[in-house]
Amino acid sequence: MTQEKIQAYTRRITMANKTQMITILYEMVLDYIDEAECALNTGDMTGFAEGLGRAMNCIDELIHSLDISYELGKNLLGLYLFEKKQLIKAVAKNNDEIIPHVRKTFNNLHEAYVQLEQYDKEKSIMINVPKVYAGLTYGRGKLTETVSAETSNRGFMA
Repeated sequence: MTQEKIQAYTRRITMANKTQMITILYEMVLDYIDEAECALNTGDMTGFAEGLGRAMNCIDELIHSLDISYELGKNLLGLYLFEKKQLIKAVAKNNDEIIPHVRKTFNNLHEAYVQLEQYDKEKSIMINVPKVYAGLTYGRGKLTETVSAETSNRGFMA
C-alpha cells in the first residue's frame, strides 16, 4: 500500500465511529486483495502471499469486532471464516481463481455498511485527536495540510 493511502486510512480511522471503522476494514481487505493480484500478475509470489496475508489480518480484526451473542454476529463470523479459508487456499495454490468470490463478498458487505453509516450518528471512537484541514494554498495544484492544535493533551499522562 502506498504511503498516501496509509496516511488517508490513518486520517479516516482517527475520525471514524464504529460503523465507519468496519467500512474502512472492508476497504482495506479489498485494497490488499488488489495488491496481491497485481503482485501475482507480475510473478511476485511473495508479494501475493503478503498481500493476502494482510487482507486476512483485516478479516481477523473484523472477526474480533463481532458480538456473537446476536444471530447476525454468528452469521458474519461464519462468512468471515469461510472467506479467510478461501484466501488461505489461494495462497497455498499460488493462484487467484478463488479471489473474485472473496472480492464480491467484501464489496457487497462494504456497500451495505456504507448505507448503514447514514443511520449511525455516534461520535468518533478516538478522542483528543487534532482535526486536519486541507486546502489549496500558495499556488495552483499544491495541497497544504494543516493540523489544528486545539489541545496539547492527547490522552497521555506523565
